[in-house]
Amino acid sequence: MAKVADKYLKIDPWAIIEEGFDPARNRVSESIFSLGNEYMGVRGYLDEGYSGDSLVGSYFNGLYDEMKIGAHYKGIIKSLRFMANGVDWLYTRLAIDGEVLDIAKSHITDFVRKLDFQNGTLSRTFNWHLTNGKSIQVCFIRLVSMTTSYLGCQQVTFLPLNFSGAIEIRSGLDFSVIHEDQGKNLWNCIQKSSSKPTAAILAKTLHAENRLFSSFQIKSDTELDMQSIEEDKFIGLDFSLKLEKGIPTGFEKTVVNYAEKNTAAESDEVWLKGLELAAAYARFNFKEVLSEQVSYWNHIWETSDIVIDGDPENQQGIRFCIFQLYQTYHGDNPGLNIGAKGLTGEAYRGLAFWDTESYCLPFYIFNNPKAAKSLLEFRYKSLAAAMERAREIDCLGACYPIATIDGTESCDLWQHSNLQLHVGTAVAYGIWHYTKIVGDLEFIYSKGIEMLIQISRFYASRGQWGQRTGEFGYYGVMGPDEFQLMVNNNCYINFMAKKLFEYTLEILQEMKENQSTAFQNLVNNIGITQAELESWKHFSEKMRIPLDIETGIYEEHDGFFDMPHLDIDTIPVTDFPLYSNWSYDRLYRYDMIKQPDVLMFMFLYNQDFTLEAKQANYDYYESRCIHESSLSPSIHSIMAAEIGKHEEAFKFFEFATRLDLDNYNRNTREGLHTTSIAAAWMNIVYGFGGMRSDGDELIFNPSIPKAWTSYSFKILFNHSVLQLNIDQHHVQIKVINGSDVCIKVYDTPYSIDPIGIIVSNLTAGRV
Repeated sequence: MAKVADKYLKIDPWAIIEEGFDPARNRVSESIFSLGNEYMGVRGYLDEGYSGDSLVGSYFNGLYDEMKIGAHYKGIIKSLRFMANGVDWLYTRLAIDGEVLDIAKSHITDFVRKLDFQNGTLSRTFNWHLTNGKSIQVCFIRLVSMTTSYLGCQQVTFLPLNFSGAIEIRSGLDFSVIHEDQGKNLWNCIQKSSSKPTAAILAKTLHAENRLFSSFQIKSDTELDMQSIEEDKFIGLDFSLKLEKGIPTGFEKTVVNYAEKNTAAESDEVWLKGLELAAAYARFNFKEVLSEQVSYWNHIWETSDIVIDGDPENQQGIRFCIFQLYQTYHGDNPGLNIGAKGLTGEAYRGLAFWDTESYCLPFYIFNNPKAAKSLLEFRYKSLAAAMERAREIDCLGACYPIATIDGTESCDLWQHSNLQLHVGTAVAYGIWHYTKIVGDLEFIYSKGIEMLIQISRFYASRGQWGQRTGEFGYYGVMGPDEFQLMVNNNCYINFMAKKLFEYTLEILQEMKENQSTAFQNLVNNIGITQAELESWKHFSEKMRIPLDIETGIYEEHDGFFDMPHLDIDTIPVTDFPLYSNWSYDRLYRYDMIKQPDVLMFMFLYNQDFTLEAKQANYDYYESRCIHESSLSPSIHSIMAAEIGKHEEAFKFFEFATRLDLDNYNRNTREGLHTTSIAAAWMNIVYGFGGMRSDGDELIFNPSIPKAWTSYSFKILFNHSVLQLNIDQHHVQIKVINGSDVCIKVYDTPYSIDPIGIIVSNLTAGRV
């Protein structure tokens, strides 16, 4: 299926730039121009209000409301939680001579919107031409601080082009925004106050009673005469600025937002905490915050940049991906997670899926281990909820939810929430991968092993024995490929469960031998018995892994090879997306797959399989995959590069870095594909870079697309920053910070130091 780009953004290596305002693309731009700092995020909507198509979205990681569901059967959830659209802290309204600025109706020219990767700001400049002939240049700049989680800033500047006069301004905090997914406002206001030039407001969500405090302070070089404005869900200040022709003037707004998700906390306590934070940050001005912001991003690009020479579109695209990954998460607020859309929209309800550990975690492991650990600590924090979920579905241990914002299951589709068992193994894989690369033994011997034990107990209790095969497996399940419903012995689930049991037993044996006190504490606190450990070993040894011995092809699930075949190339392009155009049950009738399932576990445990096995399974499943998931093409690209199908690898990669920038799926308006953005990073580092991190050594087998002159990337490994430069003839690898690192390149072991090595590019001329 061909995906067609909608190109309207200017190509720039360090920014996203939109020249000219297109109302039809505004919602897409609002997603693309989103800002965030892990704690809070804000879409790129127009500060001054816009009566056209827009989603005024302001989101706070982990802050949610709740809705009830009419469930009638045991094990089906009765309520779900979702990320709540919060306060519009950028609220600004402008008027001159009674004429109100609204780009949907006003005459504007020279509109430019710019997202700057080097300082983390969103700026917007345009000329406003009033009906009375007056013209004024207006410039908005906003940022959310990457170093102070609660802090957001706005700067507004006016330049009268042909007149002198005054502009009337209302600046405030608005809790009356509509949560689009629910079609209503989600807030009750508790308290407000105004003490010019500041104002504050506290509100709580309708049902979950999460609280959000917001305050602001106005600063200007001009003395301002302010009046307080208060409405039901709004607090603000009215003031005017004197304008002189040709002389810029303006104001800045410093905002503190504080989210409290603990319902046991008293609202008075939340209010006082918010005021305390506001007082602490009152001294900050826009220039100071911007200076810290620039320093932060300079450091990020020094350690995490990917440089592509010869492909300006993908250069811009991959920097956009890295920029958004750091905006979405960087580990400063332990206990938060990554929603499928990050903090950029309401699609997927702000919920986190298995994508976090499978697609996002590698980026953080090799760029920001603190953030990687923080993601895993979210799973530890929600272990009790996972154990409660296991009991709800008649199992032991911990069943991690398919979709969650706080650790509870928030997927209201039974076939997904009850049948998709692979989240637990993704968490276990994340623990294994993090420990293997980072070497955090303190984590694995405390929080990590506790999670592994409870996950193993779940898989032990959920599995059963086949009557005819005498093998252990999982019945009535759905794997990552969501086009195969209620199947038996999904190969991905079974294989990953086998690895889970083996790893848990391995860590327990290590602890028994080397951490006797910690091991004994586990025995005492969690009640591990030798019989239980032996049963896990037995389950692992007898796990059913469907495989055709003659062809070497793993059967996705029992009976998959016997399903009716559908030539996916015969499906009309007008039928996509299939979820919207095919009846639900029709999707499950064929050997068509939504996204990689067998290929996924062959990627995760790459060194367990021969090149021939990867080739056979790729050839079989690639022709059956329609890539209905945006996560799918990256894995195919990575595997294609490994087996030497370089042109095919680049074909799958083509829209990876620009999936949202060019709106390939025609749904960027709903928010960014955050986990797919992480997959784009993997596509370069694991795909073209040929990195493999699941073996005994870190492996690189680089290739390079024909269109590229060269590319380079950096990773953090063994406390050292390793830089790889690949061109059409050579591969250069060196340590740019830290001590020597042992790796393998094209099957040859090397010890890499600051001088580095240069080897011939074995794929030159073949990509």
